[in-house]
Amino acid sequence: MRWIYPILANRSILWLLLIVNIAGTIYGYYWYGWQLKKTPAIFLPFVPDSPTASLFFVLVLMAFLLKKNWPLLEALAIVTLFKYGIWAVVMNILVFIVQGSLDPVGFMLILSHFAMAVEGLLYAPFYRFKIKHLLIAAIWTLHNDIIDYVFFMLPSYHMLDKFIPQIGYFTFWLSLVSIGIAYYLVVRKNRFKLEIN
Repeated sequence: MRWIYPILANRSILWLLLIVNIAGTIYGYYWYGWQLKKTPAIFLPFVPDSPTASLFFVLVLMAFLLKKNWPLLEALAIVTLFKYGIWAVVMNILVFIVQGSLDPVGFMLILSHFAMAVEGLLYAPFYRFKIKHLLIAAIWTLHNDIIDYVFFMLPSYHMLDKFIPQIGYFTFWLSLVSIGIAYYLVVRKNRFKLEIN
């Protein structure tokens, strides 16, 4: 697997990923536009989950291009990219099961969000965050779950409304798994470290 690391460290690849993620982030905030218009201001940072996750990664990529590491953003990126990437894939598959069909946008969301989850993990050898950064990312992520499922600020899929308790339960455990993966891939000792060229 290490053969891929020089490819990921290539500046042209980093620039390509940066452009793609900036475009995806902008589209993501646009996609949430109608929901954000009716969201109370206090909850605005916690509603557009996926574009905020990709925004974290945009900033991480910018740091890489500057030959720097921004550990807190790296922790936020890996946890939220995996969590919301997998979450959106599962939600859109559920929409397909409930409705019996899925429009082209739904299929695009499955592919793009799966790519989000993968890219966050692929760059794990580049991250330099410590347990304190991961704890902050964990608080952010679990707090977001509370905002979503206690105050019902979750992304709106009307056809899945009757499953919100089950979705909330799934999301909580997905958060813990995402935090655990980040710990395993980055924080634990004696792991491979890759320098960015």
